[in-house]
Amino acid sequence: MAPTRLPRKAESEPEPAASGRLLFAETDFIALCDVFQVSDNVRVTAWEAFEKMPVNGIVEGHRKVLWGICIFIAAVDLEEMTFTFTDLLKCLNISVCKFVYLIKEIDVNMDTISTKVDSAVSRLKKKYDVLLALYQKFERTCELIYIDQPNDQTCAELNSPLILKLCWIMFLLAKGKILQMEDDLVISFQLLLCTLDYFIKLLPPAILKEPYKSLSAGCSNSSIRTGRRSQNRNTRMSKPDTDIIKVIEELCKTHDCNLDEVKNVYFTSFIPFLNSMGITAFSGLPEVENLSRIYEEMYLKNKDIDARLFLEKDGILQYEHTECLQLERTPTKNSGEDLLIVLPQTPVRTAMNTIQQLVMILNSASDKPSDNLISYFNNCTVNPTHDIVERVENLGRIFKEKFAEAVGQRCAEIGSQRYRLGVRLYYRVMESILKSEEKRLSIHNFSKLLNNNTFHASLLACALEVVVATYGTSTNASQGDAMNMETNLSFPWIINILDLKAFDLYKVIESFIKAEPSLTREMIKHLECCEHQIMESLAWQSDSPLFELIKQSKERDGQPDEPEPPSYITQPVQHNHTAADLYLSPTKSPKRKAFSTSVCSAPDSQPPVINQSQKLYKSTSLSLFYKKVYWLAYKRLSNLCSRLLSEHPELKHLIWTLFHHTLQNEYELMKDRHLDQIMMCSMYGICKVKNIDLRFKTIVTAYKELTNANQETFKCVLIREGQYDSIIVFYNLVFMQRLKTNILQYASSRPPTLSPIPHIPKSPYKLSNSPLRVSAGNNIYISPLKSSYKFSEGLLSPTKMTPRTRILVSIGESFGTSEKLQKINQMVCNSDRPLKHGAEGSTAPKPLKRLRFDIEGQDEADGREHVSGEKFQQKLAEMTSTRTRIQNQNDGADASTAEQK
Repeated sequence: MAPTRLPRKAESEPEPAASGRLLFAETDFIALCDVFQVSDNVRVTAWEAFEKMPVNGIVEGHRKVLWGICIFIAAVDLEEMTFTFTDLLKCLNISVCKFVYLIKEIDVNMDTISTKVDSAVSRLKKKYDVLLALYQKFERTCELIYIDQPNDQTCAELNSPLILKLCWIMFLLAKGKILQMEDDLVISFQLLLCTLDYFIKLLPPAILKEPYKSLSAGCSNSSIRTGRRSQNRNTRMSKPDTDIIKVIEELCKTHDCNLDEVKNVYFTSFIPFLNSMGITAFSGLPEVENLSRIYEEMYLKNKDIDARLFLEKDGILQYEHTECLQLERTPTKNSGEDLLIVLPQTPVRTAMNTIQQLVMILNSASDKPSDNLISYFNNCTVNPTHDIVERVENLGRIFKEKFAEAVGQRCAEIGSQRYRLGVRLYYRVMESILKSEEKRLSIHNFSKLLNNNTFHASLLACALEVVVATYGTSTNASQGDAMNMETNLSFPWIINILDLKAFDLYKVIESFIKAEPSLTREMIKHLECCEHQIMESLAWQSDSPLFELIKQSKERDGQPDEPEPPSYITQPVQHNHTAADLYLSPTKSPKRKAFSTSVCSAPDSQPPVINQSQKLYKSTSLSLFYKKVYWLAYKRLSNLCSRLLSEHPELKHLIWTLFHHTLQNEYELMKDRHLDQIMMCSMYGICKVKNIDLRFKTIVTAYKELTNANQETFKCVLIREGQYDSIIVFYNLVFMQRLKTNILQYASSRPPTLSPIPHIPKSPYKLSNSPLRVSAGNNIYISPLKSSYKFSEGLLSPTKMTPRTRILVSIGESFGTSEKLQKINQMVCNSDRPLKHGAEGSTAPKPLKRLRFDIEGQDEADGREHVSGEKFQQKLAEMTSTRTRIQNQNDGADASTAEQK
């Protein structure tokens, strides 16, 4: 498939030279465009982008590289790709890592490239990372299987490079035709094992090492013939068929892979792929030229990475430590020697170990409710058994269908397998929660909870999220990137396909973690991140039940016009709330104040248990949610202030007061928006009125260094229905217009009363968020032990030491005396948790050279001088008199119109 060429004009109308079409561009740039055969639109857009980009030390002297990147950006934005990503890298003579590193450097403040380009680059980097990990595993595995120079003369033509080439290209074809998700490491590796199994059975035994030499002799190509008969059957195999899986069984044992899962992939995905290719056991080894030709067509269609180049050790696919390490958000290293340290586990080994641990935990669980659960169901006033089983079946059909749409239609049975694991975890955690509630409340009737549809859907969704994330298919897709989300299983995919509200899922996460003690540290952190995503944006979507709860709270007699009283946030977060408390907490209140019954008991079956600390007119779920939101908001604000306002510590409390006021009284501003958008606007508004020279471009520079930063947060903000723009436009047209009166009070002689500082709790999960740095002057970090385990040797049985662990052990041995060890101990105990990425000091980040946010003339973005506090008040008044009315605004908009008249 040849690249698309530019349309030619009629023969009577000769096409003007490229230099004539683009007189403003340099000749070498035009020549590069000709190489890539791009359209005039791409040429013009790329040149305009090049002229706007600052030439810094990164690209100085490498104009061709910068031109190539601009052409790539323009082609992706305009959806006119006439060249492959590999062609681009080859022409520019740079690697994938170097390209990604440069495009991030060019996008200094994350506003140079569009969301579409950022998504395309992320997709390419993810695909490269998976391919690199798989190829490295492939090479090491082939060394264990094949003999380099066999003695048998019949194998003279089957040299090692040819076999590797056949295996690798066959695998690439299987991966490309079966999987839609290019970053699914687990299924890809299972397909790789299937491919190796296929060739081991076809190759002469003389070219194989033991034990594969003996195993392949008994198979004699029966696998493909039998495979045709076995596509639609279950995994139980007849005795003659057991010979088929001996090779796969050995491969799985070597790589700690789950045999049942690989057999499932083999019979439901790999064998149908071979049949679709017309490959049979009787045709012998496929021709490498034919495989390569078919792959070439697929690669040119996708216009991405030619993974055959891994076989040639091509430089564009080599991992460059410097660039790739700088792309990762890890603690800053001072010594160049750190680049030589090998990670303790490969990505494939890590994935296999994590999966095996989950599978071993769930091996003893059942796909059906246990006897204990059945007993709980039978004790209910209304037995929920039928509804629970029916719900699991219905949601299973939805999950299988959506999984196949996301991963690939040939992976539907893999989705069923994942769902079964999720169901086992769902029943297991449900039983644990009920046991805990029974012990806490001394009751046996859980009719209200167990007949709550939302509770069950949320608990099952949480279990499925754990399974999906454990298998490594959960990646961080850019928010708002619908195109990427359609082929990605990352959160919130699971709640979208199950039609579940994020606010409802939030209610079960903490109880889920507490109820399942075998969850890994990584999985606990993942669920905590999901909880943060819900609190910062997902729960604030316009169709969220959160707003109805807030509305009911406001309508209660005698209650202030806010979700929670200010004094509430100073009280510690009590982590003794359970999922039952949150799902069954009152949503409507009577006119009188009364105490609630136990949320788990059935009022019609036994006496109520009075909870003296919780009144009926208060929604537990809303109260706890707001409390957690305040904690998250203040924590992020403190982090940002420490980076930007260390010389003005008194401003943090003022900013928090405005921030808190907005969340409490102007919470409609959060609808379909992000918590951090309100935070940055609050910081900017207070600094403006206090005459502190802090600009949005500086705020954004510091913000993008936070762990949770996403360019969509400040680049794509809802202005009005269907209209999105930068955070500067949002501040000027929405935030400041709604809060101008409140903002001006901070400059008056009677400023607003400061809001109380929220109580910052310790994580209920008792896990540190990141490696602990001993001190600012020492390049020593402490992390939880991450030993590599080999499950084929038994649970938690350490494997051989890696180079990194050997280094760490030798360091420990070299200290020798107890005095030195005590000194290290003291350093650890006295150290504080550092801010991320060189934020250990209080120095504000260097302001960016420019900030466009894709608009001109907004605030200081167009280079106008800073406005003083006095002028700022004048500016507010001017904007009030000239501003355009915003649709769906509150009474402030009408008041402003009256003032203008």
